[in-house]
Amino acid sequence: MARYSAYESITVDVEDGVATLEFHRPEVYNALNDDVMHDVTRAFDEIQLDRSIDVVVLTGEGEKAFSAGADITEYAGTPEEHDPRQRDRQDLFYDMYRKTRECHAPVIAKINGYCVGGGLILAMYCDLRVAVEDAKFGVPTANIGQIPTGGSNRRAIELVGEAKAKELVYTAGFIDADEAERIGLVNHAVPREDLDATVQSIIDGIQDTGRLAVKNSKRALNQAAQAPDEATAREFEADLWWEQFATEERERLVDEFNEGDE
Repeated sequence: MARYSAYESITVDVEDGVATLEFHRPEVYNALNDDVMHDVTRAFDEIQLDRSIDVVVLTGEGEKAFSAGADITEYAGTPEEHDPRQRDRQDLFYDMYRKTRECHAPVIAKINGYCVGGGLILAMYCDLRVAVEDAKFGVPTANIGQIPTGGSNRRAIELVGEAKAKELVYTAGFIDADEAERIGLVNHAVPREDLDATVQSIIDGIQDTGRLAVKNSKRALNQAAQAPDEATAREFEADLWWEQFATEERERLVDEFNEGDE
């Protein structure tokens, strides 16, 4: 059984099949330093072992930020001072993002403020994103003489399209939550007082369906997005469809559906 404890910079609370992971660095807008990334990676390793979890929610402490991204104090200095440390750090970023995407349960980014740089990339790797209306989004890597990393370029294009992704990166500017919703970067932009209820309604919707079916749907959708061609995606989908068909869950829910029609 996973412990969900002894983290330095995050907490993980599990209740009724929902794991809530919260960053705890509000004094620096929940920036992602090495300690945070190690903690998040280990937390998802533990969540992956706990199949009783139906949904994971990521959020940041306070009302100012989900996460302001990488801790820039860790990037100062000459290349010689950092090589190979910075290469390893980029691998650490990608490993954290990848575990979020590959988690067996749907992952919701509950965005309560600034969602910037690496924080935005982490949110993009989540399955769903719900943001307060006064949240701000941006990829200001060019402002520090860098480019986005961690597989984020492809992921951004998947979500918002090539032209909008390039605009966000090239200008290093910020957009508000309404614009983020319009371009498909977030699913819902809501008043701050409605954030909890909106996220809870999504959780309720997920838990009211076939929970294993949702998890297998995530596998199918991820594969469809990443497959090199339609035939490869279709083959994986067909195998997974039959795997789900063979479950007790499918038998039970079909019987309940048919009984409801009587």
